[in-house]
This record gives sequence, structure tokens and C-alpha cells, in this order.
Amino acid sequence: MHPKALLDACAELVRLTLKFDHPADAIVSRFFRDHRGFGPRERATMAETVYTVLRKKLLFDHFAPSGSGPKERRLAILGFYGPGDFLRSALNEQEINWLDQCEKIKPEDLMERHRHNLPEWLVAPLKEQLGAEFWPLVESFNKGAGLDLRVNTFKAKRADVQKELAALGIKAVPTPFSPWGLRIAGKPALNKAESFKRGDFEVQDEGSQLLAMLLDAKRGEMVVDFCAGAGGKTLAIGAAMRSTGRLYAFDTSAGRLDAFKSRLARSGLSNVHPAAIAHERDDRVKRLAGKIDRVLVDAPCTGMGTLRRNPDLKWRQDMKAVEEMTVKQTAILQSAARLVKSGGRLVYATCSVLPQENEAIALAFTEANKDFVPLDAGEVLEGLKVEHAADLCSGGENGQRFLRLWPHRHQTDGFFAAVWQRQ
Repeated sequence: MHPKALLDACAELVRLTLKFDHPADAIVSRFFRDHRGFGPRERATMAETVYTVLRKKLLFDHFAPSGSGPKERRLAILGFYGPGDFLRSALNEQEINWLDQCEKIKPEDLMERHRHNLPEWLVAPLKEQLGAEFWPLVESFNKGAGLDLRVNTFKAKRADVQKELAALGIKAVPTPFSPWGLRIAGKPALNKAESFKRGDFEVQDEGSQLLAMLLDAKRGEMVVDFCAGAGGKTLAIGAAMRSTGRLYAFDTSAGRLDAFKSRLARSGLSNVHPAAIAHERDDRVKRLAGKIDRVLVDAPCTGMGTLRRNPDLKWRQDMKAVEEMTVKQTAILQSAARLVKSGGRLVYATCSVLPQENEAIALAFTEANKDFVPLDAGEVLEGLKVEHAADLCSGGENGQRFLRLWPHRHQTDGFFAAVWQRQ
């Protein structure tokens, strides 16, 4: 494709994305459906350009006024993902001179906000938690995410999947913590691999795998994934149960559960039962009260732990959204807890890095529910033979340790989890 035409397409996609009326990945997908003439390379360039603009929006907003032409074009130039000489061949002389001046500016000469590219409401809680580690976290957010796989241990062994991928020229190395995981460099077309078609593996962040491990579901048990969503953790739990027992996948979105069915069929699991519920107090939930061995509450959250792959989230939310989310999280956790039978396990998890959605919710639940005894997440993972489990956890009040994963420390998305056992 001619450089000028590709840059124009990038600018248009940037314009649509910065409306923030839908998630960025949905806007990009729809754009490609509406414009089917783009090849894989063009699509990759356009998508990465958009995500670079989203990651560095404050910096590019700072540079843009000194340029010329429509703002979305200036932002696309600054964030263009591709060779510099290719980009420059699409620019006029004035744009080339402006880009050269922008590239001469040293990061250390910029204001903090133009270096971290985060909204102010998010900066304070991150600095408070991390101190000097704030800047390594910022760097990890701006690099983008890697690609992890979860081997479906019900069907295959990790070493066998690794060998089969190697035969396709795809290098996969075992994840450092999850015994189910493989980590891959780049973004190969995995859906064409026969092992994928057979259901031998799924794409799933290592942190998400560890959340499923914390539940430690056993053969023959009654288990509920209370907020199943796209079903990634459901499938991991079902495989751990060896397709025995009964695993309910609850979600308020019938659409998400329908999309999950093809993955479920590929997995070979027969113990998973997807069920759409109206809300956390649905009659389906009430009928199972006190009957369930293990319940995972992967609660809806702001998703601030996923900024490596969803950078638009930081611009589409604010502290009011966080406050509204915590009310919902508290209600969902309390309702889900009613399912757990005596001696059963409850896990509360989010993909957020904000203490309001994590420790605050967990500590308040412990205080209000004396029949739920906090468990040490580190000890649970050590019992499951997870190496360096203590490095994955942070301390809370009353001696309880929580799973606390950070992109810059653990090369996963940001995750939190708390564990309880009902007396």
C-alpha cells in the first residue's frame, strides 16, 4: 500500500478511536470489517499506531499543536508503527521538519505527565503503592503485553505442545510461575496450528492462570465461576477438575456466554454448564446457596491492570467510575459468598491495580463475614508447587497475604486475589 494511503487510514482510525464511545479493540475490529482491503501488515501497522497514540496520548497532545494539518493526522504521525523512512515518504517538508524537532526532545526534559501518560486520578494511588517502582510500571504499561498460552492439561502436556509449536517455527518457553503456561515472543497466527484447533491450548495471561489455580478445584466437586465472562478461567478450572463434577459458568451477559461455547467445544470438557443470570441475586444463584465447594468471583473492575493491552481504559474512566465499581464488587462478592458450603473455598479476584477495588473490598468482606476465614494466598500457591510463590503476594491486615501481580515485576497483567475458607 502507498505510504500516504496507509497514513491516511491510520489517521482515520485514530480519529474514530479517540471518540472513546466504544472500547478501542472493538473500534479497530469494526474498522477492519468495514475495510476488508487491508492486508495483515497494514492492519498490524494501523492497530499498533492507534495503541501507541493511546499509550502516549498526553505526550502526543503536547507535541501536536506545533504541527500542521488535522490533529488526528499529527497524532498518527507521532505514533506511526513502522520504518521511519516509510513514514517520511508520506509527509510533506513541513511535517518532516516538525517530526524531526519532536524526536530531538529528550524524555528527561519533559514534564512528569508527558512521561507517564497517565490521568492524574490514577497516578496518586500507583505512586503511593509503588514508590520508586512507579516508573518501571509506567515503562511496562507503555511496552505492550506479551503472549501467554495455557495448555489444556485435560487433553495435552505442556512439553508436547511446546514441541509441536517449535516444529512450526514458534518458540515457546514455560511460564515462570504457572505449570500450565507457555510464553511466546511476537504474535504468530496460532489459530492455524493443529494443536489449537484440537483444543490443546488457549491464549491466556499467566496471571489469569494463577487465579484459576488459587481455587484449587478438585475432581467431582461442585464449583461456580461467578463472573465467567469469556470463559478463560472457567476452562482452566474445568481442566483442573479433569472434566468431572459440575462447573457452573455464570454471567449476566448471554452474548459473552454464547461466544464462549466454541471454546468450550474445542476444550473437550463436559462438566461445564454456562448459565446467564439477571443479576447476582438471581433465582439460579439462590437455589445453590450453601451447596458449592468452591466459588471464584472474578469481579467486574476498572481493568487498570490490563493497560498494556487496553490503554484506552485509562482515558475512559475516572475516580467516580472506581467508586461506582466498588459498590458493585461488594454486592457481587457478598451474594457469591452465600453459595459456599461449610469447608468450601471462596476466591475474589480483579484485573485492577487499585487498592479500592482490591484490598479494601477483601478486608471489608472479612470484617463483615466472620464465618469466612482468610487464607494466605502465598501458602495456597506453595502447596500447589508454584515456584517463588511468596514473591507473588503482598501482606494485608490481620496477617493475610493476597496475590498481587504487577506487569513490571511478574510480566503478567496486574491482578489481585484474596482467598477464604468458610467455617
